[in-house]
Order: sequence, then structure tokens, then C-alpha cells
Amino acid sequence: MTTKRAECLLLFVTFCWGSSYLFMKDGLTDLGAFAIVAWRFGIAFLAAGLLLGSGWKRVTWSMVRAGALVGLMVFLAFSLLVKGVAYTSTTNAGFITSMMVVFIPFVERFVYGRPLRRSVWMTSALSLLGIGCLTLSGGLSLNPGDVFCLIGAMLCALQVSYASRLLVHMDAVTLGVLQFGFTALFGLLTALYLGEPMMPHGTSWGSMMYLGLVCSAFGFLAQLQAQRFIAAERVGILFSLEPVFAAIIGVICLHESFGFSHLAGAALVLMSVVLSGKSDSSAEKADQTAKA
Repeated sequence: MTTKRAECLLLFVTFCWGSSYLFMKDGLTDLGAFAIVAWRFGIAFLAAGLLLGSGWKRVTWSMVRAGALVGLMVFLAFSLLVKGVAYTSTTNAGFITSMMVVFIPFVERFVYGRPLRRSVWMTSALSLLGIGCLTLSGGLSLNPGDVFCLIGAMLCALQVSYASRLLVHMDAVTLGVLQFGFTALFGLLTALYLGEPMMPHGTSWGSMMYLGLVCSAFGFLAQLQAQRFIAAERVGILFSLEPVFAAIIGVICLHESFGFSHLAGAALVLMSVVLSGKSDSSAEKADQTAKA
């Protein structure tokens, strides 16, 4: 897979995740937050487990441990984000969650010691400004829900960077299947402990199938596969398009307003993606020249 194809795949995944808010809202009418996590990733585990096939025989205990750690990160991140929405506005939650774009360079620098180019900071800041225009209208005030979302965004950034390292010596499907299984298990145990409603009804079944098969099974496996060809910082920039897609879907399906600030924000995010791609291409050419 070429870098361009990997980026196109990741863009489609980002679109799917942008549409997930519609189906999560529908699921919350019948289910608790942790029950949704359990159903979503449980369905993804069953579907992706079939794709793994004979690959189950090659799964080692070290892979299981890695999958458990990534699954725990995903579970904690999703749980914190869902809980955060309960205590803050969806506007604040969307903005803070998208700060993963800025957190990834910090993780790369201070956890893994990877040097950062100035262009990374510039495109991340531009993306963050665009997300702010898209999502903030009445200002941003920090409350417990905002803190939950902030920690969730940090965990998402850590998961992206850690998964990039694992994929150097681990198959993307195997890592994805193990991640789904442990995330679903953590969600199920938490939902049962809290006594949340567990059974979907009516349209909630369709929402759970979409979230499980499209947003999780396809989305996360495609993300892991694409990450083999894209730098972690670039992944974060592409993910910043999620609120753009969410806003477009909201306008079309929910008839939400989309004013000048939203349009300006979408343009800034798109600009950051284009500039990030040019920066990565220039850096790759410089590396190749240096090696030659």
C-alpha cells in the first residue's frame, strides 16, 4: 500500500467516525455508556476474529499482553469521553477530544524521544484553530466533564503512538482483534458492575451493528493497517477532519446550523491536512537525500 492510498483509507475511516455520533445518540436511548462500549467492540471482535482465521494459531502471549494494553487504553479513552459528554456540552467535548492532534507530537517527543519539526507544531496549531472555529461558539470553560474529555484525548494520542510501534513487528488484524476483545470485556464487566441497561431495542440494534462493524471492526483495522505507512503526527492531523465530517453530517441529517465560523474552521482544518502532507513529503525526500 502506498502512502497516498493509506491516507485515503484513513480519511474514509475518519468520515465513518464522524458519522458515529448519530448512532451513539440513538443507542443511548436504550443502553448505558459502558454497555454501548461492550456491544460495539464485542461485535467488532466477532467480525474481525473471523477475518483472522488460522492466524489465531500464531497469537503469542506477548501479543495478548500488547492487545490487552491497547484495549485498556481504548476502553479508558472511550469511557472518559462518554462520561465527559454527560457533564459538559457536546461543543466543548468535540473541541477537547480533537486536541489529540496536539497531544500526539508531545507523546512522540517526550515518551519516545522523536525529534519534532517546526512544521508539525504549525500544522497542529492550525488544525486546532480550525477545530475551535468549528466547535466553539460560547467560549470554553473548564469543568469536570472537560477534564474527562481532556484525559481521554491524551489516552487516544498515546494509543495512536503506541500502536504505531507495535505494528512494526505485529500484524494489524491480530492487534485489532485482541484490542476489540479486551475493550469489549472491560466494557461488559463495568456495565454489569454498574447495573446498566444491556439489551438494545428497535433501531438500537441497527446502531450497534453499524458502530460495531463499520466504525470499530472496519475503522480500527483500517486505521492500524494505514498506520504502517503514515507517521503518527500525520495520523493525528487526518483525524482532525472528524469534526468537519461530523458537522457536514449534522447539517444534512439533523439540519444543524453551519455558519461562517464553521466554514472557516473547516477550511483551516483542510489547509492543515494539505500542508502536513507537503511537509511529510519534503521530510521524506530530505531523509532519502541524506541516506544517499
